[in-house]
Amino acid sequence: MYNVAIDGPAGAGKSTIAKKIAKQLGFIYVDTGAMYRAMALACIRNNVDKDDEEAVVAVCSQINVTIAYESDMQIVMLNGENVNGYIRTEEVGNTASAISVYKDVRLKLLELQRNLAKENNVIMDGRDIGTYVLPDAFVKIYLTASSRTRAERRSLELKEKGIEVNIEEVEKDIIDRDYRDMHREIAPLSQAEDAVLVDSSNMGIDEVVEHIIKIIEDRK
Repeated sequence: MYNVAIDGPAGAGKSTIAKKIAKQLGFIYVDTGAMYRAMALACIRNNVDKDDEEAVVAVCSQINVTIAYESDMQIVMLNGENVNGYIRTEEVGNTASAISVYKDVRLKLLELQRNLAKENNVIMDGRDIGTYVLPDAFVKIYLTASSRTRAERRSLELKEKGIEVNIEEVEKDIIDRDYRDMHREIAPLSQAEDAVLVDSSNMGIDEVVEHIIKIIEDRK
């Protein structure tokens, strides 16, 4: 099986890029961040403080997060409910970043992620795919961009949804999430030694997709 790992910080465009590459290559796209967001949503719905590790782990141990596919679209299921429409808020994203530092939360999802990769050609994106989840991935990409560029992209995305934001606050959230992701005890965000660095600060989406597909094809 061909497994492609795409890691990088918040707002680097990993999900958008990975989806397009998967479609072009006929691979299955696995958005691991969405799986953590589903767990975060469960914590929010249960009024659990994201900083209370014991309470977070207790909630996560009682839920089931799975991936389904309908018309080539990834559907994130939380206890059998399609939660795609609920997991893309800033609150859920910040909660997901906070709870993902807990070992038992990460182990809960690790087996499912690895099994998907064993059975399918996948493109999987996240924070620790090349270093921890799929250390033997066929191709590893570390996709990044400046914090300002990522904040501008995120602000535009939110404004298109009718949500007014302060770009300075969005950038601060991104920098804070970067710090948490890079300094957590379990599988911190870092560039794998054999990963190819792709900085998309001055690249359009199609340029990045074309560049990464070339890297994949050249490895085959």
